[in-house]
Amino acid sequence: MNLSILIAGALFSLSIIATLISARFGAPLLLIFLIIGMLAGEDGLLGIRFSNPDSALLIGSVALVIILFDGGMRTHPDRFKVVLAPSAMLATVGVLITCAVLGIAAMWLFNLTLLEGLLLGAILSSTDAAAVFSIFQSAGLNIKERVASTLEIESGSNDPMAVMLTFTLVSVVAGESSLDWRLTMTFFQQAIIGALMGYLGGRAFIWFCRKLPLGAAFFPLFAVSYALFTFGVTNQLGGSGFLAVYLAGFLIGNARLAQVQYILRMHDGLAWLSQIVMFLMLGLLVTPSKLLEYAAPALLLAFVMIFLARPLAVVLSLIPFRYPKRDQLFISWVGLRGAVPIILALIPWLAGVPNQDLYFNVAFFVVIVSLLIQGWSIAPVARWLKLEVPKAPGPDHVMALEAVPSNDILQLLAYKVDKNSAVVDADWQQLPVPNGVQFLGLVRHGEWLQSTNCTLFKPEDTIMVLAKATDATYLSEVLSSYAEAATVSRQDFFGEFVLNGQILLSDLGAFYTIEFGDLDPQQSLSDYITERFHRRVVVGDSLQLDQLVLTVRQLNEKGDILQVGIKAAQTTL
Repeated sequence: MNLSILIAGALFSLSIIATLISARFGAPLLLIFLIIGMLAGEDGLLGIRFSNPDSALLIGSVALVIILFDGGMRTHPDRFKVVLAPSAMLATVGVLITCAVLGIAAMWLFNLTLLEGLLLGAILSSTDAAAVFSIFQSAGLNIKERVASTLEIESGSNDPMAVMLTFTLVSVVAGESSLDWRLTMTFFQQAIIGALMGYLGGRAFIWFCRKLPLGAAFFPLFAVSYALFTFGVTNQLGGSGFLAVYLAGFLIGNARLAQVQYILRMHDGLAWLSQIVMFLMLGLLVTPSKLLEYAAPALLLAFVMIFLARPLAVVLSLIPFRYPKRDQLFISWVGLRGAVPIILALIPWLAGVPNQDLYFNVAFFVVIVSLLIQGWSIAPVARWLKLEVPKAPGPDHVMALEAVPSNDILQLLAYKVDKNSAVVDADWQQLPVPNGVQFLGLVRHGEWLQSTNCTLFKPEDTIMVLAKATDATYLSEVLSSYAEAATVSRQDFFGEFVLNGQILLSDLGAFYTIEFGDLDPQQSLSDYITERFHRRVVVGDSLQLDQLVLTVRQLNEKGDILQVGIKAAQTTL
């Protein structure tokens, strides 16, 4: 027992320290965790023998519940408004297309029957939210909202589809059921019950939070246990537990609950813990020497997935939504596979279907190839496609005061002052801050100074203010140390000149030589851009008008264009 605890502690500590490798070299974190598990496994340095698929499936399922619940809580409702329909298409039709293409390829590469090939395709058909966004976070990428939202919602919601497909095909291959209309009814049953239980479960949790007088330390624990309870009940009723957990998390995360801040703070670490546990365990479970038996055909299958199945699924699924080519190309490239395919590959193993070793080892090999090729290249591809949007300046720390009854959301904001900050040697009274913002004081050399005792701001100070959430953006333009660098970055991206979205094309033509052709000069910039895109636009969308490049810079809550950046065209967009 002592040795097991020692090894577990060492592996966890090594995995956490190894995250520095990701920050230094851009290696996908999940790949590092997998490699550490493999090095400690049967063919590795420690020679640990772990071959219990039942325990692996249980641990993996619990970890996925926590990860999906956390992802749902962090999904903002505005993202659903922008990309709900296309994300739903990718999570359903896209998964089916991927399954079909990979199934046919697997049938040929591994000499399987069509049903067995489709089973392998189903196992590999879902993308991994944890893999995608851990790379975004470690690379510091701020991707255009439409693309980032599509990837986030798709990768968070396509797991239930892959799970349903896998279980269905396993039962068919094992001879427990047949391909007929009842399978379609099973799909609808799992989706409907999963969605209903997610909605009811989320609403019930919100009610509990408002009624139960629990201490702050207990709400995060209650949230974890409640997510697991929701998952189990939904599965018992014949629904998709993963879908229910994701939807419940979404409802809880976007409710105005004071407890959400405590829950999110704990769940951030808990989600990472789940990922580390899951990938270390899967690394221990695999035997690297067995991977070599399937290396050549598995590598070809990975190439089919990356360069054919995923792009085809994206293009066909997004046809009704007219996504720009660059967006489609990036979404196609970021179809990373992670823990879900490996966990799903345990199901044929447990069911005892023929070729059970093949499913697990091929899935593991394909995931590694995906993380190596796609995961390592996400940041360069995003910058090459010019999908990275400059980050807006913001506070260094935010605490929402949602427990305080107010018509406006109040926030406690903290801004760190560095030597290049514009507020160095300035007085609070000199700063152009919005009315209603209250300066509370600052922390200097670890000591709290009240506002009445503050004179001039100095480097290393931390300014503390109380403000409405609606004032945070403008306030950050004044107080954030990143504000000046952000201004330069945004000028380079959007252009030095900013125009109101309601000005007419004819007004623009008064300053620039524009060949209008069939265009209506009395059309506003906002209407012109919206009409050209045929969809809801997002910040960073750009198009060329004669010799000018127009880039959407600011939107209101309804999605109307407020500001447009303008610069001379240097290359054809």
